[in-house]
Amino acid sequence: MPADPPSTTRADVVRNRALLLGVAAAARGRDGRPPALKQLAADAGVGVGTVYRHFPTPDDLLRALAAESMVRLVAECRAAAADEDVAAGWERLVTSVLHGQLHDDGVTAVLCTPDDPCAAPSPQAAELGAAVAEVLGRARAAGVVRPEVTPDDIRRYLVGLASALRPLTGDEAAVARGLRVLLDGLRDPAGRP
Repeated sequence: MPADPPSTTRADVVRNRALLLGVAAAARGRDGRPPALKQLAADAGVGVGTVYRHFPTPDDLLRALAAESMVRLVAECRAAAADEDVAAGWERLVTSVLHGQLHDDGVTAVLCTPDDPCAAPSPQAAELGAAVAEVLGRARAAGVVRPEVTPDDIRRYLVGLASALRPLTGDEAAVARGLRVLLDGLRDPAGRP
């Protein structure tokens, strides 16, 4: 049996990936989480191997589903970096990243470091990390944030806070309180009030 021409094979791969993401997004809309990978294969009418070739782990599927949210989040963080008021830009960035995670578990999956310390971050995580580093650098220089705080600290703190607040997502006061405690804890005691 002759092999399909490369362009046909690529078109099938692209079509299968789009199908899987569409089915997973629709299932996610019902309960907030995508289906298990085996269930995704059944729902999409494809073999389990097809799903695993595209998404070897559930986190890979979450990361792919989060692509649109990450584009918006990176844009919001770049806008925060451009804010002339350094303190306002800092708060805007931290608020955007926290809310991005609370509204899309995939954002947290993108921000979580894989178990392999040598693994490179996803392009989305790298873009977000660059925006965070820029805003954090400005905030430390202006005395808004403690000088010893690193971008990786911010990532870990925000992933942890999102995890703690996720069950309370509908409680605006609880989310605002958690955010305020984090921001207050990061404030440089020798800097601006």
